[in-house]
Amino acid sequence: MKETSRQARWERRTQVPLLVLAVAFAVAYAVPIVAPDAGEAVHLACTHAEWAVWAAFAVDYVVRLGLSGNRKVFVRTHWLDLAAVVLPLVQPLRLLRLVATLMLVGRRARMAPQIRLTTYVAGAVVGLLMFGSLAVLSVERDAPNGNIKNLGDAVWWSFTTMTTVGYGDHSPTTGLGRVLAVGLMLSGIALLGVVTANIAAWFIARFERDDHVERLQLAAVRELQEEVRALRAEVARLGHGSRCAMPAQAAQGPEPAAGQAGPTAPTP
Repeated sequence: MKETSRQARWERRTQVPLLVLAVAFAVAYAVPIVAPDAGEAVHLACTHAEWAVWAAFAVDYVVRLGLSGNRKVFVRTHWLDLAAVVLPLVQPLRLLRLVATLMLVGRRARMAPQIRLTTYVAGAVVGLLMFGSLAVLSVERDAPNGNIKNLGDAVWWSFTTMTTVGYGDHSPTTGLGRVLAVGLMLSGIALLGVVTANIAAWFIARFERDDHVERLQLAAVRELQEEVRALRAEVARLGHGSRCAMPAQAAQGPEPAAGQAGPTAPTP
């Protein structure tokens, strides 16, 4: 419990700083793509910033691993975090570092209980659009037969691909670009499924709650009906008892007044 508590405190304290670093990483990733004519110093600074953010996430994983009570269980239950940390080392491409950072941010964001579905969906949409646009622009801009040459075309392509509309006016021509297209389409379908499922679950929960309230009201009405029947039976019983007592008193005659002798037997 002590290690778990220390791990929870670490995750709670580092959540906001890591999200800020993730935003910085997104900026460092986007600047060389949006402004390819920037100076060498700018590109070098962005590259260093990307690796610094990745290093921060790697240190965070190592610290959480050290604070966990059972390290084997932690590695088994946080294998996506480990893959995201190791992935850039396998092939240090900027695209892989973007995927790794998005994976880590998503894992840490789901740990925050205050994040609601609307915020998660909005963040997922923005993240997918940014990821798809920048990634496809970086691999398609210099392609010989490519038709995605600027950020506007890339954003338009990402939006139509993620929503599975696919007008076809812009499409990737390289192998990596088509892999990105497949991933973006699957992500859009999955996101749409999550939204649809949650909306359906909300309606079902609302109907079940209304049905529960209706059942409680019906049970209360039935209980009141039973009480009314019991009261009616009691009133009827009391009324029947009083009617039976009145003829018996009439047959006995009126009681003699005080000081007045009752009837005497006849003398022979």
